[in-house]
Amino acid sequence: MFDEAGLKAMQWAGEGFCCSQIMILLALDEMGRENPDLVRAAQGLCQGLGDCSGPCGVLTGGALALGLYAGKGEGMEDAEEALPLMLESLRDWFAEATAPYGGGACIDILGEADDKPDPVKCGGLVGDAFAQVRRILADNGLDPAQGRDLS
Repeated sequence: MFDEAGLKAMQWAGEGFCCSQIMILLALDEMGRENPDLVRAAQGLCQGLGDCSGPCGVLTGGALALGLYAGKGEGMEDAEEALPLMLESLRDWFAEATAPYGGGACIDILGEADDKPDPVKCGGLVGDAFAQVRRILADNGLDPAQGRDLS
């Protein structure tokens, strides 16, 4: 059974958003924010950078989401010191989660016969990855509902 985030992810997928965009939409939704420009930018990471040969959008979208919470966004602002370790934690989790597929590239997960997102494989990874992003944030003292200040 899907949780609320899973249901939203399914809805957005039905609206044509890709995995990397859905990861950002989930993070923005968690914070009660909207940012269509960021969602558009995340489309550049869709389907393994466009041809399924690159890294899965779940991983790259998850990295974007962590950066949204912990990255530098203004001249006088600093990134959270823990961001590199947070990203490493996400990469390690993703490598383990995608090991049964033979790797973390989009084509590894989908298989060579089909380069279109698979609702079961991709949807499950999106939900699990967003839960992992939440855990990583909480483990590093960041509240997924808050985000960075908009000053």
